Order: sequence, then structure tokens, then C-alpha cells
Amino acid sequence: MKQLLYCLLVVLFAPPLAAADTRLNMTPGVTEISGKVYHLHMTILYICCAIGLVVFGAMVYAMINHRKSKGAVASHFHESTKVEIAWTVLPFIILILMAIPATKTLIAMEDPSNADLTVKVTGSQWKWHYSYFDQDIDFYSILATPRAQIEGTETKGENYLLEVDKSLVLPINRKIRFLMTSEDVIHSWWVPAFAVKKDANPGFINEAWTRIDKPGIYRGQCAELCGKDHGFMPIVVQALPEAEFDAWVAEQKQAAGAAAEAAQAALSQTLSKEELMTQGEQVYLGHCAACHQPNGEGLKGVFPHLKGSPIATGSLSGHLEIVINGKAGTAMQAFGKQLTAQEMAAVITYERNAWGNNTGDAVQAKDVNEHMNGSAGTPASTAAPANTTPTPAPEPEPVAVVDPASLPTLSHDALMAEGEAVYATTCAACHQLTGAGIPPAFPSLVGSAIATGPIANHIDIVIHGKTGTAMQAFGKQLSPQQLAAVITYERNAWGNNTGDTVQPADIASHGQ
Repeated sequence: MKQLLYCLLVVLFAPPLAAADTRLNMTPGVTEISGKVYHLHMTILYICCAIGLVVFGAMVYAMINHRKSKGAVASHFHESTKVEIAWTVLPFIILILMAIPATKTLIAMEDPSNADLTVKVTGSQWKWHYSYFDQDIDFYSILATPRAQIEGTETKGENYLLEVDKSLVLPINRKIRFLMTSEDVIHSWWVPAFAVKKDANPGFINEAWTRIDKPGIYRGQCAELCGKDHGFMPIVVQALPEAEFDAWVAEQKQAAGAAAEAAQAALSQTLSKEELMTQGEQVYLGHCAACHQPNGEGLKGVFPHLKGSPIATGSLSGHLEIVINGKAGTAMQAFGKQLTAQEMAAVITYERNAWGNNTGDAVQAKDVNEHMNGSAGTPASTAAPANTTPTPAPEPEPVAVVDPASLPTLSHDALMAEGEAVYATTCAACHQLTGAGIPPAFPSLVGSAIATGPIANHIDIVIHGKTGTAMQAFGKQLSPQQLAAVITYERNAWGNNTGDTVQPADIASHGQ
């Protein structure tokens, strides 16, 4: 019997005793707080193992020594006051003993006061933006794993999906306060070695802190499911000795001044189309391909295609506008502060000439700068001499009034087919391909008052949008035929089945 109990002790205590040295266990980390969290974790684990030993030991002892084959007879008893008091008081005492160190650790984790350095961490699909308070330093940190490794055409590196183009650099032996927020959806900044894991919520600021004890490189990831490329949002922190960190800050300020001079010099340069295409491809793969895909075909219903799209092959001013300032109500970010004028010129040139778009446009940094300053010019053509002065773009023509009688009358089936295509590229990003939306941000169209109510209301909201919401005005973005088709589709898809057929003439005559 004693041998059996010894074996049981070994089975129960061997895993937790060996856990400290296994890859599957929590690590002590490199901060005082991470050490406290680790020791708290191990203490609770040992307590749980001890409880398990007592409970299961009693069960095994009872089964062996009071089995029927030994002639044991079960006792009959009810409502033992002593037993009830014991199994109420003992767990209460155990929980109190566990709560005391846990509470001390939690209080210490939530005290960011008296920080030596404050860093604002902003999550953005799918990268991190770091801003050092009082240092005038900020930059974006983006996944640096080569696309070939992600696609499986090259052998994966040692730090696959855990490497970035610019690391967050922090000093050791200084208290660092983090302010976490987000530009779009909920992210979570998590570095296990620091025992820091805090959600970054849009519209809110959360706080965390750390004090790193050892120099080195520490890696983490976004720990909140934040969209398609959630797994491609790594965190890399380089911890430096204090003197080296101060030198790094000085270097960054010098580099910022040099970058500003280079950006200013780029405004007077005229690059060839080939040079712009080469640089633009690299910028596109690093900043745009996650949504629009390397082949420019996007993801139907979520991220629009650029191959042959009205943006990439249409008005240059529209293309500049959406890249610089983004598009409200969608996932399209504003890159005006993320990229230099030269980088934006290169990527726009690439998008306008890749995948068979072949517009022939070569956008220069000065074109981007003029658009940002409100004086848009026309891009230099690849055939134009280097000293060609851009001519001002013509004023946009007023929207022409369309005679309803001149518009075609289409069959219901033709409108439904065209409407589905328009919906998938224009509306599904918000309202989803199924029409279910993402309440409360984007309302459902399935059985909705708009899609099944008066046609005039439906036409009005699609043409003019809705103030104070993400619903845009599509009156100038789509033709009367496209508007008629998508409204017809919305009124008859997903079981709405109103039977309505909206014609282009109905759109043109709306409000007259």
C-alpha cells in the first residue's frame, strides 16, 4: 500500500516540479512583474496539485481499503454538520491564501505612475504605430517576413512571422508606461517576457507598464483576433542599456532631420517610370498587399480589386485622394502620414501600371505634395522631358442632368445580375455578402425597413447617404443604371422578395 501511495505522489508532483524547465510552461520573463506572475503561477499550481493529491488520494484509499471483495459494508449516514463545516471552511481558507499574493501582483501590474518614459502604442490593421512622448519620435512597425516564406516558396526563417522592419527600442532599468489604443478594430499588445498583455480599443486608452532588467530582443504578437491578417502583426522590442538608448534617441532625431531633407529634395526630382515601378512594388507588398493581394485582385466583398478598377485606371486626383486621406467608413487607411511623398508617388505609379492597368502615368513626389497642399497638378508622363512643368488639372465638370427618357429599360433578371456585381464590390464590405451587416455598426439589409419599405426612401439613402453614419452618398460614384441595379438586388435578395424592379429612369427622375 505504501508503494502505491509513493507512486501516486510521484505521478502527481513530477509534472509541476518539471514544468519550470519545459517550453510549455510560463516563463519567468525579464521584468520584476513577470517574475512575480511566474512565481504566483507556480505557487497556485503546487496548491492545486496538493489539493488533487488529497482528494484523489482519499478516493484511491477508499476504493482499495473499502472494496466489497474485502467484505466492507457501506455505512448509512446523513447530514454531518462537521463534514459540511469542514468542506466550506477549508476551501475558503485556501482561496484567501491564494488571493493575497494574487491581489498584490495585480495591484503592482496596474500601477503605471512615476514613469520615466511614455510610449503610445496604436494598433492598425495590420501594424503597430509607436510614438515616444517628449521625444518627437514616431514610426510604424510592419511585418518583415518575406512574402516568399509566407507563400511557402522559400524555407521559413528562425523568426518566421515574428520579425519587423523597425523594432520598438526601450531602455533597461527605467519604468516605461504604455498607452494602448487602436485606429480601427480591437487589437492586443502582448509581450510574454514583460508580462504585458493589454487590449488596444478604438476610442479608448488603456495603460500598462514595464521595467526591463536585461538587454536583448523580445518578441510578441497581437493577441486579439483582429481580422484577416491577425497572424501577421508581430511585436519586436529591442531593450538597450540606458546610455545606448540615449544614443539611439539622438540618432533618431538626426535621422528624422535627414529624412525631412531627403523628402524635400525628392520634390524636385523626376524619376523614371521604371524606378517608380520598382520602388512602388516594394511599398505595395509592404503596405497594400495584405488587403488588395499581391495580384491586385483583392478579396471579393471585403477588399476591392485594383486590377482594372475605376480608382487605379481613372482620375489621378481620385487615386491620390484615397491613398493620402483614406476612405471613411471602410478599411482603407490614410497613408499621408505613414508614407513619404516619394513612396506614395511610387506606389500609385505601380498600381496604375501593374496587372495590365497600363495607364502610362508616372506620378512624382511633387504631384503628391501638390495634392496634399491643395494644388493638384498632372503627373509627368514617361515620355515627357525631365523639366516639363506640370499643368494644372482642369476643374471637375458639374454632374450632368440625365434625361430619364434616354435611359434603357432592363429586365428584372438583368438588373439582379448587374446589381449583385455592384453590391459585391461597393456595398458588401459593410453590409456583408449575405446582407446581414455587422450590427450595430453596419445594419442588416435582410428584411430591413429600407430594403422592404417605400422605394423612394431606398433610392434617397443610396443616392444621398445618411448624415452621421458610415452610409456614403453613391449618387456621384455610380451611374443611374448601377444604382437601379443594386437597389433592385437589395430589394429582392436574401428573401426580401419585394418583387420591385427599379429602372435607371426611376433614379434619374428621383427628386424632380
